[in-house]
Amino acid sequence: MKNFELFLTETGISIFYVKIGLGFLFSFLITYFSVPTIIKISRRKNLMDEPGVRSSHMRKIPNLGGIAVFYSIGICTSIFAYELFDLYKFLFASLVILLYIGVMDDIVVMRAYKKLVAQIVVSALIVIGSDIRIRSLFGICGVYELSYFISILFSIITFIILINAFNLIDGIDGLAGSYSVICCLLFGVSYYRLGEYNYPLVVLSGVIIGAVLAFLYYNLSNYRTNKIFMGDTGSMLLGFLLAFTAICFIDIFIDKDLPKVPRYHLQSAPVIAVAILILPIVDTLNVIVIRLANKKSPFDADKNHIHHKLLKLDLTHRRSTFYIIVYYLFIVTVAYYLRHTNINLLLLIILGLGFLGAYLPDFIYVLRNNKK
Repeated sequence: MKNFELFLTETGISIFYVKIGLGFLFSFLITYFSVPTIIKISRRKNLMDEPGVRSSHMRKIPNLGGIAVFYSIGICTSIFAYELFDLYKFLFASLVILLYIGVMDDIVVMRAYKKLVAQIVVSALIVIGSDIRIRSLFGICGVYELSYFISILFSIITFIILINAFNLIDGIDGLAGSYSVICCLLFGVSYYRLGEYNYPLVVLSGVIIGAVLAFLYYNLSNYRTNKIFMGDTGSMLLGFLLAFTAICFIDIFIDKDLPKVPRYHLQSAPVIAVAILILPIVDTLNVIVIRLANKKSPFDADKNHIHHKLLKLDLTHRRSTFYIIVYYLFIVTVAYYLRHTNINLLLLIILGLGFLGAYLPDFIYVLRNNKK
């Protein structure tokens, strides 16, 4: 790979643009050609997702699409963004553990506590082993720099919450995949604008986008024989990677005075990250509050998620996904234009808009019934 980079340097071609272009292309192609084989094996071995309480589909569908996503991300990242595995020694190990746990859960359905233990191990590996952690809250609730122990604990909890939150929004066709593409695009553009030091993270974002777009081709297919879900394998993997990119994004704006590392300052960096990941955050908080208010366990399955509310309005999966994505892009736009506002006020605005989006379908449903 280094000889190839030397050749490109001599010819005057930008190594970065070649990496991101080939990373995206090969990631897309690997997933695109892997999924049909996974569908065939899943049908032959009856490795299918059975309709249940929380399901919004009526037939059995293969649910191991996350394997193809992992396969392409693992290969392309190690080739085109290998610097990440040099910088963060435990990153690939964490991805492999999540792959194993996800596949096990998709096939035999693991107990919740076993999944939680695995998620704690994965989060501890990346937070403690690779030092990917939230070091400061930038003045949220008056809190700035966190002590090492508090930073470790808070970061591990953040990883676990986002891994599971992303899993919860994977309830209708295209939503989790489309949302992860939008998040990676936003983080990727941000990393690109922040300079060359962050280019490996831009390539990672491009690789994820390529893999997920190829998956969406099958996930959104109108032909039942082509349809596949990402399953817990894909949702946990994407949730973990988005948590990783979000924490790296926040960390860039902490003045660490390191050699050859540019200094940046954006007081609202954590809130921008929250705005980009607002859908899984708000959706998870919303369902937990509803379950506790109804005196149920926070882990009980139900149909109180935002996408379920839109389906109750007789919208299709695709239209529901489209409306959700558009609304939360609006929130990101608000966060961007108000990024120099007081951080606590901006956080309240973003969370307020997030919860407004969560309850807007309820208001529409009540108004529609009243008219009838």
